[in-house]
Amino acid sequence: MRFRRRVSGRHVCIVVQNLPVPFDRRVWLECKALVAAGYEVSVVCPKGPGDPSYQELDGVHIVKYRAFPPITRQVMFLAEYAYSILATLLGLAKVWRRSRFTVVQVCNPPDVLWTAVLPFTLLFGVRMVFDQHDLCPELYESRFESPAALPYKALVLAERATYALSSHVISTNESYRRVAMTRGRKKPSDVTVVRTGPDPDRMRRREPDAALRRGHRHLLVYIGVMGPQDGVDLAIRAMEHIVGTRGRTDVALTLIGDGDAAPALRALTTELGLDEHVTFTGRAPDDVVKGVMSTADLGLSPDPKNALNDVSTMNKTMEYMAFELPVVAFDLVETKVSAAEAAVYATPNDVAEYGDAVLALLDDEVSRKQMGEAGRRRVEDVLAWRHQIPPYVGVYDRLIGS
Repeated sequence: MRFRRRVSGRHVCIVVQNLPVPFDRRVWLECKALVAAGYEVSVVCPKGPGDPSYQELDGVHIVKYRAFPPITRQVMFLAEYAYSILATLLGLAKVWRRSRFTVVQVCNPPDVLWTAVLPFTLLFGVRMVFDQHDLCPELYESRFESPAALPYKALVLAERATYALSSHVISTNESYRRVAMTRGRKKPSDVTVVRTGPDPDRMRRREPDAALRRGHRHLLVYIGVMGPQDGVDLAIRAMEHIVGTRGRTDVALTLIGDGDAAPALRALTTELGLDEHVTFTGRAPDDVVKGVMSTADLGLSPDPKNALNDVSTMNKTMEYMAFELPVVAFDLVETKVSAAEAAVYATPNDVAEYGDAVLALLDDEVSRKQMGEAGRRRVEDVLAWRHQIPPYVGVYDRLIGS
């Protein structure tokens, strides 16, 4: 890696640990918005498969470190956190050597990366912005059936420290903003909502591909992460209700994405005898995603109701809307804020009611079309990323000076 030393008063360094950039779509959109506004932008993040240790992409300087091996045991989170802190600190030092930054934007999870920023804050007056993607204490509770009390308390303390050291907090929705102002004790003026809006120009419905229905009349789609808290198992059990209990063999489901729950979900599909109706694509390229989303009749948001999901914005819901897909979801606070009349809402965690809601929409083509059109309008007029750029860049204009 070869750097040329620079000093810039408008240099923002973004730190993210759970996904590489530009694969992390929200962070990449933020990077491009800052570059377009005239800021110098660097990123410190883990490597994806085949990624170099340094690259410059679309004017963004990206320093990458080897990702920590995937683990699931709770006790090993401490080792992963320690590794992430050290790797981030070294990455920040490499960026600093090339060009001194004024602000570091820390993206969670986890909520411990402030420790890597702290030396630059104490020694050089660098300010920190907290871009809160998740509520980590609630995320921990949602992933384990019997979460231990001590790790939960530690996560609350780490979150509190992140809030306290942040000059500004960026929240993905109003529910997260309320948490920042209550649990985080931040002033309203120090918290800005920046939603993760879809790009309606890139996400646009095209001609359907009948072959993707795999001989079925109707196609359902799920896109997103497949973790314990994402409810993909509920979508599969809803398919069992649709096929087994209701006898609707004309319905297929395509699941796009991956995660640590994916092997168990594939086994569940086979166990329930749904292999002819349910297909897993894994992480798929954009062309495959567009083909499936343009062919499907409905988008599934099966996130169960819990302390995290009820107040979290689900990106997949807005992506369905961008492709003019009506959505079937459970009745969650922020899901209703996103989708409004573009979705139908089942009683939380009621698989049978969820499956019946799917069938009711499949049998009502007029409602599907109206809901799809309403969802697309909402994306274009309210949710699209272009509407989020002014408040996001405005955070840095106020901190650094426009």
